[in-house]
Amino acid sequence: MVIHGVMSQSIATIALVVKDYDEAIAFYRDKVGFALLADTALGEGRRWVLMGPSGGQGARLLLARAEGASQQACIGNQAGGRVMLFLHTDDFRRDHQSMLERGVVFVEAPRHEPYGSVAVFSDLYGNKWDLIEPKS
Repeated sequence: MVIHGVMSQSIATIALVVKDYDEAIAFYRDKVGFALLADTALGEGRRWVLMGPSGGQGARLLLARAEGASQQACIGNQAGGRVMLFLHTDDFRRDHQSMLERGVVFVEAPRHEPYGSVAVFSDLYGNKWDLIEPKS
């Protein structure tokens, strides 16, 4: 398909299935250091909860409380055990140390790859994330 003109698109929000809104907010705010960008009641116990890095860059997380058995079964395993999300930083050592001090569990030691410094951590449900400082 030939596209004429320039498209301006970005991935703005990624839904993350969670067990409980408040425990997920507490983890991402207090341990990872994200900002709570929106928490709006939608009725019937549902909420629109957006979180993102305090620096305000990149995609945001929409915390989506699981509804029903099939969604509950996906909590913590949305990527089939692989790293699902990639948190970029401009200072790996600073953020790795800060996250450790706040109780984030890293499932491997930091390593240095051709693409940057990286370590895998798990969120409160077991989803895997890369904390990564890309090489310039």
